[in-house]
Amino acid sequence: MDIVARRGDSLAYYSQMFQIHQQLIIDSNPDMQPEQLSIGQTVKIPGFEFRSYLLKENDSFWSIAEKMDITLDAILSANPDLNPNRLQPGQIIKVPQRITRRVVNGKQNYDYNVLKRDIRRLQMIYPFMKSSAIGKSVLGNDIPEMAVGSGPKKVHYNGSFHANEWITTAVLVTCLNDYLLALTNQPPIRGIDTFPLYQETFLSIVPMVNPDGVNLVLNGPPGALENKVVEMNNGSLDFSGWKANIRGVDLNDQFPAKWEEEGEGHPKQPGPRDYGGEKPLTEPEAIAMANLTMSRDFSKVLAFHTQGEEIYWGFESLEPRQSEIIVNEFSRVSGYEAVKNIESYAGYKDWFIQEWRRPGFTIELGSGTNPLPIEQFDKIYEETIGIFLAGLYM
Repeated sequence: MDIVARRGDSLAYYSQMFQIHQQLIIDSNPDMQPEQLSIGQTVKIPGFEFRSYLLKENDSFWSIAEKMDITLDAILSANPDLNPNRLQPGQIIKVPQRITRRVVNGKQNYDYNVLKRDIRRLQMIYPFMKSSAIGKSVLGNDIPEMAVGSGPKKVHYNGSFHANEWITTAVLVTCLNDYLLALTNQPPIRGIDTFPLYQETFLSIVPMVNPDGVNLVLNGPPGALENKVVEMNNGSLDFSGWKANIRGVDLNDQFPAKWEEEGEGHPKQPGPRDYGGEKPLTEPEAIAMANLTMSRDFSKVLAFHTQGEEIYWGFESLEPRQSEIIVNEFSRVSGYEAVKNIESYAGYKDWFIQEWRRPGFTIELGSGTNPLPIEQFDKIYEETIGIFLAGLYM
């Protein structure tokens, strides 16, 4: 919500008027000098939007403020060109309204277009959340990163490395929406005050590493590549078993962490799953993730996959001691089983542990056959939100 600064206004006053942490307002206006507001300057207030209100007989700003449970000056600030003593029935005014519910609907087929729409909506309401592309997919789709906070602890989450695991994107974006809601409205989540997490942490989320693959699973092949991907899919138009990117390369087998060993016994040509490419880091999506990770210097990473209700946390005994403490907390809040090692390599968390010797985790959400049915969404969300928060406070 954008308001126009008046004489005597300050960000501290807006914080008091709208009952929102001043730091969130500062971070929503990064190019602004907080102590030097100019009259007429536009200021973004996170967690609010304007509601149009049609004036009725005997309405006043005071009565509307009381009815809408907002301060009189908040209404005055939203309507700087109106004289409150000369209101007329039939006039339309703007009333600031606090957002108290999710805007994300994760319980649907969550393709790339849905993700882009939700990112735009979240950015509009919560401008302290930043979003930018970390690279492009094979088909030229932007791979978005959503970033919240500027604390010293840098934490990264990602989802949908595998195309038919798209429910991980829906769950992650829903968890993020609830985190943003809690920051602006200040209620705890599971007894945890979120604002200290915001102050202490920089949270990076790449919710859909593989947008082309997700769209393939949910919407079918793009026209120009239909024949090619159908051929790679053994002539079938059913892409529910497709894990790879649109070129038939499994993105979570693309990282240089025992890549050769992982390729033994796996397919030697592109297809729906398990082909690791001609060499590590050939695919633009995997390259984008590697570049992001090298530039951000994360303290820990969590890669969300499906399925199995397990959390993998080791790699070649290179993980630090604190990884076990963290994974035990993840297990406690989710009910998932902590598994140190499995016979699988070349994944993103493997590479992260190998290169940085820091905690890395693969979280296998839900149970059943991929793609997991959307009917599991609520259960998976309840299991995931604890991990989402624990990743910030551990």
